[in-house]
Amino acid sequence: MDRSFNARYTHTNLVARDWKRLAAFYEHVFGCVPVPRERNLSGEWLSRGTGVPDAALRGVQLRLPGYGEGGPTLEVFQYSEMLDAPTPAANRQGYGHVAFAVDDVAGAAEVVVSNGGSLVGEVVTRTMPGVGVLVFAYAADPEGNIIELQHWSNEPDSVTREDS
Repeated sequence: MDRSFNARYTHTNLVARDWKRLAAFYEHVFGCVPVPRERNLSGEWLSRGTGVPDAALRGVQLRLPGYGEGGPTLEVFQYSEMLDAPTPAANRQGYGHVAFAVDDVAGAAEVVVSNGGSLVGEVVTRTMPGVGVLVFAYAADPEGNIIELQHWSNEPDSVTREDS
């Protein structure tokens, strides 16, 4: 397939019930940094672009950890009128989760829970022959959006049980 344009990943948008609370969670737990200026957007141009009649939203873009000034962001927005969504599930069609590489999966899971999030699954260690050792867990932010916490290494973690 021949492409006639260049592409570069820029952001993921997360629509929140309470954008300030959710942004604070990602700032505190994962070290995301707000990109100045809060957004307060509305108007006919926004409705045309989003396909949402009378669209109005507020929110912020958060620079993701591990990247410089030009790195991708997590955009946390709240629309003035919201549609209900089904409960997020790891196997639901569409976008499933956002993932963060962490040094300590169990420790990161504890921080997620202590800041209003929850665990979706348990911490699991799995050796992938020829690839390395993966330690991961699925958690959820305070609004139920799924977050994968993961750590890859070349050596099995002697403290964590090895699943088969």
